Amino acid sequence: MSQRHSYALDSTVTLDLHGTRQRVRLCGNRPGLPPVLVVQAGPGLPLLNEATKFQRLLQLEPDFSVAYWDQRGCGHAASEDAQRVSLKTQVDDVCAVVRWLADETQQRVVVLGISLGATFALQAAARDSSRIKAMVAVSIDADTACSDAAVSSFLREVSTQTDNRRLARSIEKLGTPPYLTPAPFQLRERLLTDLGGIERGRRFGELLRELLYSLVRTYGWLGAVMALRNMNAIQRQLLPEVATLNLFAHWPRPAIPVHYVFGGRDPLVPSSMVQGVSGMAANRDTVVTAPDAGHMVHFDEPALVRSLVVQAHCRH
Repeated sequence: MSQRHSYALDSTVTLDLHGTRQRVRLCGNRPGLPPVLVVQAGPGLPLLNEATKFQRLLQLEPDFSVAYWDQRGCGHAASEDAQRVSLKTQVDDVCAVVRWLADETQQRVVVLGISLGATFALQAAARDSSRIKAMVAVSIDADTACSDAAVSSFLREVSTQTDNRRLARSIEKLGTPPYLTPAPFQLRERLLTDLGGIERGRRFGELLRELLYSLVRTYGWLGAVMALRNMNAIQRQLLPEVATLNLFAHWPRPAIPVHYVFGGRDPLVPSSMVQGVSGMAANRDTVVTAPDAGHMVHFDEPALVRSLVVQAHCRH
């Protein structure tokens, strides 16, 4: 594991947002750099523990003040905060953190949203983009039913092609979507990870060990237990709502440029969905596919995602 970086600007603050306490770590090589807000994937995944990984791979801090934000109920948060999560509260919180970061830095913010975090961020930007300069949306979740169908087809195809009995048993145990509780949702993530659909070349056991290590390093042993407990609680709250998510029904149209990026090997975002996003994109937007990347494009192709963040700042 990489050691924690040392930055001239490195402070962690606790924000009181809508009656909940949420932590943000702000890092940069020097004060005054333009701000980037990272809106983490989910549901329920903390981010402060992943800051070191972002710093090692994307290396944004030499040019930006990067805000790593543990969303409502995530990480070492009160259990009652994890019980007060909905799609609406997530979008509300993105708006609030953008306002705080813009006021803190006295600059407009570039938002880097990942997966479901990109969904929240796009909706927040459509509501109020006055403090946002541009957005980079990595593997945005746009239509859960379409994504679920694509994953089911992918799993069946791989099982048939490989004649993998263990995989076939896991798929049978998984059942059919929608997945409204943590157990099947997490089983599917394990299957997709082992098949290379989440991070290229990384298996579930390896990523699980990395996660547990980072949780203990960031939050301590008790905090790590709380973070895992909160993740399950948030998933129980959000998964029924996420199952009905369909941005295409009313596509959010913020008054800022949005740079969409997808992984060509991502089973969660089929090519039909990428084409659908392209059809919804405004003239100022861009849509890019990294052919060999999985769902976590920012980890599989960090140089590409970094270049999009720089472009989002410099061109707008």
